Amino acid sequence: MDRARAVGEYEGALRAVVHALKYGGRRSLARPLAALMRRRGAAVLEGADAVVPVPLHRARQRARGFNQAAELARLMGPPVRPALRRPRATAVQSGLPAAQRHRNVAGAFHATRAAEALRGRCVVLVDDVSTTGATLDACARALKLAGVSEVRALTAARVVSRRR
Repeated sequence: MDRARAVGEYEGALRAVVHALKYGGRRSLARPLAALMRRRGAAVLEGADAVVPVPLHRARQRARGFNQAAELARLMGPPVRPALRRPRATAVQSGLPAAQRHRNVAGAFHATRAAEALRGRCVVLVDDVSTTGATLDACARALKLAGVSEVRALTAARVVSRRR
């Protein structure tokens, strides 16, 4: 990953909005959330050739009815390229400790034919939440293997763990 930015911490109102979009099926929330992401992530989006949504496995997307990352990506501005696929189902990341999250998604993402057109280009991965960065790192690795020269990431929120 060359650079990453999140709009804010995954707490309070931002957490409620992301949760309602992702689990409550409130797709109408994608527009205002994406507008916030565009404003606060302008430096990450600047000069990007395309945005790439983090894909869901087909079973999870079928169960949810949509991919929240794709909903956000289509509202970012640069062209959306489905350059990644997730052929292997993985355990839900939210219940796993950091070390297991990285193992869980290792090799879970593969570049698609759409990635061929992005060789030597700059792309921005789009997702709703970054916790440890494991998913974004696995996606970036697959894109770099496909020849993408720069991979940035923009998420609506990031989990911040506070030491006690």
